[in-house]
Amino acid sequence: MARNPERRAALVDAAVEVLASEGARGLTFRAVDAGAGVPLGTSSNYFTDRDDLLHQIDAHVHRRLVPDRSPLTELLKTPKDRARLLSLTRDLLTRATNDRTACLALFEMRLEATRRQPARPGPDETVTVLCLAVLGLLLEHLTLPEITIPDGLLERIVTTIVPED
Repeated sequence: MARNPERRAALVDAAVEVLASEGARGLTFRAVDAGAGVPLGTSSNYFTDRDDLLHQIDAHVHRRLVPDRSPLTELLKTPKDRARLLSLTRDLLTRATNDRTACLALFEMRLEATRRQPARPGPDETVTVLCLAVLGLLLEHLTLPEITIPDGLLERIVTTIVPED
């Protein structure tokens, strides 16, 4: 396996772009090589197989979408109430919207997981409901960007899906 970290990062970034734009079926080593602007066959020197590539994409996308640590740390010190859930939900929507490519790649990863292994919801019902609602909202918002959400609608949706204390 090749060990150039900068090249590996470029290949994973290119793979995220391919996955977001072409879907899981379009994610090939050849497409990743083309997207990264490297010679054909380069990806196969960095990833043992498709599963390895998908695993590295998944880890990379999650790193890209993780919130800034200090504001999150401060927010998590606040009481576990509706205001905190609203703040966390708004933050998630903002991060996902700001990195549309990573979020679309994450959706593709979830779809691919249904073909490879069963998806399992989390044990906490409130968290599961929020995740499903936010994912549905993001799917519509990110896949149909030409549809403008009227002023205030996104906020009304967020305040509707976050349960009262």
